[in-house]
Order: sequence, then structure tokens, then C-alpha cells
Amino acid sequence: MTDIPTREWLLSDAPQTRAQARLGAIYQGWLTFRANKLAMLGLVILVGLVLMAIFAPWLAPKDPFAQNLAGRLKPPSAANWLGTDALGRDILSRLIYGSRITLFIVGTVALVAPVIGLLVGTVAGFAGGWVDQVLMRITDIFLAFPKLILALAFVAAIGPGIGNAVLALAITSWPPYARLARAETLTIRKADYIAAARLQGAPPLLLLVGHVWPLCISSMIVRVALDMAGIILSAAGLGFLGLGAQPPMPEWGAMISDGRTYILDFWWVAAMPGMAIFIVSLAFNLLGDGLRDVLDPKGGKE
Repeated sequence: MTDIPTREWLLSDAPQTRAQARLGAIYQGWLTFRANKLAMLGLVILVGLVLMAIFAPWLAPKDPFAQNLAGRLKPPSAANWLGTDALGRDILSRLIYGSRITLFIVGTVALVAPVIGLLVGTVAGFAGGWVDQVLMRITDIFLAFPKLILALAFVAAIGPGIGNAVLALAITSWPPYARLARAETLTIRKADYIAAARLQGAPPLLLLVGHVWPLCISSMIVRVALDMAGIILSAAGLGFLGLGAQPPMPEWGAMISDGRTYILDFWWVAAMPGMAIFIVSLAFNLLGDGLRDVLDPKGGKE
């Protein structure tokens, strides 16, 4: 390795070790992703969102909760770059702090919903028979309702709040992942190496965890990235209806709700958080397209 340049070592057609092959595959995937300029743009936006959330106390020019009724509904200016809301709070500062809420929602749903869907889908596809029928009928029941309507029902039952809203979104977002995992599992379970592992006495749990799950991960990652835009919009919808983050938390959907009364005369109050939602949702879609090209090349070509 010391005599061969790193790039040539990673792109070698005949890797000498498993580690070299794995690192080479990762590097080739990165090259494919980097060639997609729009995907790189989405990645840059999301990295910027993460950094903005981390350094919010230092980036926000003003206290996002400080009210100044004498300066309410001021247009964008040098003092307030994005203007102020009905209570005189700086919109830019509230958007910066609101990025933390957005990342909390996205991160929690991205961790919970795909895991539930992976468990349900792989068990249904691998077990087959009545287990498959029962689990898929439950999935169909969830899919029969629009995600936002179902989330509204859950939040109405357990009460408003950012935690309950995230829980409702996670509970209502898993069915598409279950369908995807089941479809992948139905193909994988017929493979020769699964039959060989069965003949060697491998238990079903080992086959599921060791052979089926790893092959479902790539398609799940792509689906998660593409679904995050919808999750952000659903969370904003709950906030807009007053069932998500409660005042005075600077959640972007709630900020749009606060500004809807003044949208004709003071457009920036609702337009600025709406633009933030649009940019982040677009970034997730661009990132998902890039990941699909890397992790699911056949799907990307289609």
C-alpha cells in the first residue's frame, strides 16, 4: 500500500484484502455522489443546517424569545435582516433556533420509523404464511389513511406538543418502509446462500439479522432521505394547526401559522419560515436522488 498512491489503491480492480475492497466501494460511491452537483448542493445545505443548529447561540443576532412591541412587524432591514413578527421578535434568530427543532423531528423519525418498518417488513417477508398476511393487513390499514390525518388523530388523542407530534409522525411513517423491506426480503430469501445457510443449521433469527437486514439497509437509506421532506412538511402542518411545538418555541410551521393573519400586508412574517421549509425539503430531495444513484443504481437509471 505504501508504494501505490492512495487513489489507485482504492480503485484497484483486484483488492488484496476485504478492508481494501470495502474502502474501495465506499470511495467509488463517493465519486459517484460527488459527480451529482445537485446532490452535493443538497448535502451542503444540510451540513449548513446542522452547523446552524449547533452554533445557534453564536449565530443568532438576537434573543429569539425577546419581545419588542415597539418594533413589531418591521420589514427586513439592517437591524433585522428578515424582519420581525407580531411580537417584535427577530425572525432570523427564530429561524436559526428553529433549525434545532427541525433536526430533532427529522432525526427522531428517521431513527424510529425505518426500524419499525424494517422489523415488520422483513419478518413478514421471511416468515410468510399467516404472519405475512396479518402484518401486511395491519400495514394496509395504516396506509389507507393519509399520513397527516392519522398523525392529527394521534396528537389529538395524546395531546399537543413537540414530543407527541414526533411520536405521532414516527408511528404513522413506518408502513412504506415495511412494504419496501418485505419486497426486498421476498427476493433475498430465495437466494442460494440463504438455502446453504439453512442447510448448515443457521436459525431463522440469524438468517434475518445476518443476511437479510444488511441487504435491505441501502434501499431503506434512500427511502429515508427521500421521505424526510414529507416528514418536515407534516411536522410543519402539525405546528401550523397548533398541535406541534407550542408557543413560544420557534418551530417553522408555528411561525407560518402566526404570520398567516398578516400575510397580505406583512408578507415576510410567514414567507421567511416558509422559504426555510422549502429550502430544507428541497435539500433532502436532492440528497435522496444522489444516494439513490450510489446505493440503488438500477432504480436511479429507471
